[in-house]
Amino acid sequence: MVKDTWGKIKNELKEQLPAHTISTWFEPICPIAFDEKELILEVPNQFFYDWIESHYRQNIDRALENLEIKEVNTKFIISAETQNVEQGEKQDHTPSKKSHLIPILNSDHVFETFIEGSNNQFAKTAAEAVAENPGKQSFNPLIIYGGTGLGKTHLLHAIGNRVIETQPEKRVVIATSEKFTLDFVNGLRKNRTVEFAKQYRNADLLLIDDIQFFKGKEQTQEQFFHTFNELYQSGKQIVLTADRYPGEMQGLQDRLLSRFQSGLSVDIQPPDFEVRVAILMDKAERNGVDLPYDVIEFIATHMRTNIRDLEGTVIRLLARSSLMNQDIDQSLVKDVVKERVGEQASRDLSMEDVVRKVVEITGVDENNIVGKSRKKEIVEARQTAMFLCRSLLDASLSSVGLFFGGRDHTTVMHAIKTIEQKKTKKTKVNQNINQITSDFNTDFF
Repeated sequence: MVKDTWGKIKNELKEQLPAHTISTWFEPICPIAFDEKELILEVPNQFFYDWIESHYRQNIDRALENLEIKEVNTKFIISAETQNVEQGEKQDHTPSKKSHLIPILNSDHVFETFIEGSNNQFAKTAAEAVAENPGKQSFNPLIIYGGTGLGKTHLLHAIGNRVIETQPEKRVVIATSEKFTLDFVNGLRKNRTVEFAKQYRNADLLLIDDIQFFKGKEQTQEQFFHTFNELYQSGKQIVLTADRYPGEMQGLQDRLLSRFQSGLSVDIQPPDFEVRVAILMDKAERNGVDLPYDVIEFIATHMRTNIRDLEGTVIRLLARSSLMNQDIDQSLVKDVVKERVGEQASRDLSMEDVVRKVVEITGVDENNIVGKSRKKEIVEARQTAMFLCRSLLDASLSSVGLFFGGRDHTTVMHAIKTIEQKKTKKTKVNQNINQITSDFNTDFF
C-alpha cells in the first residue's frame, strides 16, 4: 500500500516539478510505512533531508491535498543503511577494510566546518577528544544535548568522519533513534533479530541521534540497553545526542538513564550574536556570495536560537534574489526573515525580561518572585515566571532554578507541572500567560 501511495504522490509531483528534479530528489526516496495519520519516507542522508524540507515540502503537501489524503503527517527518516560487501560480510574470520559496513555520514559535517563559540566550545572539545581516542577515556558514553538546530548532529557526524579518516579499521555505525527502532521492528517481523543485534553490536563506534525518541518504546529500549551494555563492557565508544540533559528525560527506563549519566554529558546553547554573525558569514562564503554586513547583522539580530534557521535564511535569500532577479538589500532580507520567523519575531529576551513582565501583569514585587515567600499569590507568580522562562527561552531547569534564588531543578519541574495543570482550565494564570506571550510575540518589523 505504501509503495502505491508513494507512486501516486510522485505522479502528482511530476505535474509540479521538472523531470530532473524528480529523478534527483524523489526517485532515491524509499517509502517505509503509511497509515491514516502518518507517511514515513526514508532519505539517504542529512543533506538530502535538509534540501527536501527547505525546497519541496510544500510540493509534497500539495500533492497530498490533490490526492485528497488529508491530515497525514509526512515524516522523513535518515537512512542508516550501509553498503555491504556480501562476500566480506559472510567471511567473519577474514576481516578486511572492505568487509566493514560503510556508514552514511554527511561529508560536510566535520570539525573544520563547525563554528566554535562560548556556547558550544566544551561540546566540540569533548567530541574531538572522543574522535581521537574512541573508547579509551572516561567520556563513555558521550551525550551531546541541546535544542533543535544547534549543531548536535553536526558534531555526531564529525566524530564519525574523523574516526573513519584517521582510524579506517574502526567499524562506525550511525543511526537515528527512529532508524534503530525501525531496524528492530523489521528484525522482529522477518525473524532476523540476530542480524539486527549483530549490525549494531559489532560497532567500534556507535552514534545514535535523538535518543529522546526512544520514549515509550519499551522493547526498543530493552534492545538498546543490551546493545549499550555489550559495547560498553567491550570498551567500545558510544556517542548519543538528545534534546535535554539525561536527568530531565521522561519515558525512558531508569536503568538506561543510569547508564547515560555514567558518562559525560555536554550541552550546546543557542549561539550568541558574534557566533551567529560568524555562521552567516561562513554560509555566505561557502555559497559564493558577498552579503553586506548590515544584512548579516539584521539576520543575526532577529534569528537567535537556531543555527539551521540561520543557514536556511541565507539559502532562501539567494533563491529569492536569483529567481526574482533582485539585489539582496534590507528590503529583501526583512521580507525573508519575516517569512521564516513569522509571529515569533521578537527582541532578545532574558529571564529578567520575563520576570519584569510577570511583575507588570500580576503586580507581585520582583524581589518576592525570586525570593522565598510562600504566600499563595507570590508562589503562583514565581511558578508562572519559571514556566515562561522554560517555554519561551528554552532555558535549562538548572539555570532557571539558579536564577530564582538557587532552587534545584526538581522545584522548577514542580512549578512547570503546576502551571501546565492550571493552564488547562480557564484560570487567571492562563489569561496572564496568554497576555505575556502575546506581548513578547508582538511583530518586531
